[in-house]
Amino acid sequence: MSASVLDHAALPSRWRRLCALLAVRPRMSAEALILLACLYFTLFANAEFWRSAAPQPWQQGRWTLSLFLLVTAVHGVWLSLLVWRRTARIVLSLLVLTAAMAGHYMSAYGIYIDADMVRNVLHTDWREASDLVGADFLLPLLAAVPALLVIWRVRVRERRWTRTLSARALFLMAMVGVGVLGILPSTQQLTAFLRNQREVRYLVTPANVLVSLAKVVSEEPPGHKRALRSIGEDAVQSPAATMRRPRLLVLVVGETARAANWGLNGYARQTTPALAKRDVLNFPHVAACGSSTEVSLPCMFSPWGRERYDEKEIRSHQSLLHVLQRAGVATLWRDNQSGCKGVCDGLPVEDLHARSDAGLCNGKRCHDGILLAGLADAARRQKGDQVIVLHMLGNHGPTYSERYPPDFGVYTPVCTTSDLERCTRAEITNAYDNALRYTDHVLASAIDQLTGLEGYDTALLYVSDHGESLGEKGLYLHGMPYSIAPREQLEVPMVAWFSAGWRQSTHLDDRCLRRQATAEHTHDDLFHTVLGLADVKTTLYRPDHDIFLTCRSAR
Repeated sequence: MSASVLDHAALPSRWRRLCALLAVRPRMSAEALILLACLYFTLFANAEFWRSAAPQPWQQGRWTLSLFLLVTAVHGVWLSLLVWRRTARIVLSLLVLTAAMAGHYMSAYGIYIDADMVRNVLHTDWREASDLVGADFLLPLLAAVPALLVIWRVRVRERRWTRTLSARALFLMAMVGVGVLGILPSTQQLTAFLRNQREVRYLVTPANVLVSLAKVVSEEPPGHKRALRSIGEDAVQSPAATMRRPRLLVLVVGETARAANWGLNGYARQTTPALAKRDVLNFPHVAACGSSTEVSLPCMFSPWGRERYDEKEIRSHQSLLHVLQRAGVATLWRDNQSGCKGVCDGLPVEDLHARSDAGLCNGKRCHDGILLAGLADAARRQKGDQVIVLHMLGNHGPTYSERYPPDFGVYTPVCTTSDLERCTRAEITNAYDNALRYTDHVLASAIDQLTGLEGYDTALLYVSDHGESLGEKGLYLHGMPYSIAPREQLEVPMVAWFSAGWRQSTHLDDRCLRRQATAEHTHDDLFHTVLGLADVKTTLYRPDHDIFLTCRSAR
């Protein structure tokens, strides 16, 4: 008798049964495996969906059954198109892991997965991704191991291609029939549900990922990227621009700063002590174009904005910076984040987030002070009017405590992990507010540099790209679909500063400026306001969106 047999016989009976079970490799058709996967996804990968759609499943029997059949049918249709015998194990394994990760982040941060969220993931860099990966990330992956074991133990039957196609067609018809059975018992309730809670469809996993990914790929097909289409080809600077001193506008794009915690807006904490000592204009009522950088950044630099929002048009056309450059206003994008999302394509760019300046950078990230290093020298390299954009890392979460040097840790204790559920609301807010104080410091330092810059009339305009949820209603971070995004993710701070020379040369009326600052504004105003500040004339310019127009003509 062989040693392996003796060893096996020496095992306790329970272990022998387990070994025997693991040794089984059942045969089944691809359709049977797909159905098994669909049931797994419906029952075990959609906790957030069930929590939102049927919080009391045992008391909502008919409704729960309808949703069960519908979710299973939706996955059945998708998987019947994606899963074939030769690739079944790989595709299903990827989907199981994707569902596990998506479920984790939806549960941990209260996010929804739509096309914008998938686009955020695809366009992020390893630094941003690493901020979201903690020890808690392993738990959902471990929970997916049993499903992976089943997938890799099953042997999918081979069939002739004619039988494969006919069987798949029948399976598709059966899934459609299951979907119809799910609709019939609760037609009225389902209609009301889809009308009033449409966003819940973004919780059905992994269908939400598949549908969103398909949408993104159709809009941005892989391969060579098409050149951006021109806008503002008639753009020219006003002749008056040659009769004055050159102007430098520093446009600071903030990251994840929300209006609710902005000290100048009346927040209980003074998170903007340095700006409070400068002669700045604060805008307390500003709405973002989107709830994520991927949406807001291209939108706020486009002539379409949220008012005429057209994602395809915005992403396929040039931006405000291209219009300025065409008119003779030099532009420069200085980045301490993950790129300009197409806004600065083909224009001068300085990527600063990978530098190693002592005291500002740690090899992985740089604090936003790096944006001010060499700023004056960058300005002096150009002649004439120019706009320099500083793209901040700001309050990018969830590791807010890494966004500021230790000296700015005023509020304690702070949350130091990416797993925000392990922290108290107070700890999260403390870290977030400390990061805002550092943004305040960077902006005030930029103003000080511009004040001392000779040969230019200078100005600074700061606005955040979107806000952030810090646990309100169980939501964290940002990126909610715009239609349901809470105000914490859409209301952002904005600040403007003008040097004495700029005020004098443009006859800015201070009383008018203060009045304009208290009005309601949106990201849609940025495109036209900057054109106005740069004295650029184009048919794209809309005077009603130029915040400072009436204040320039008041005298």
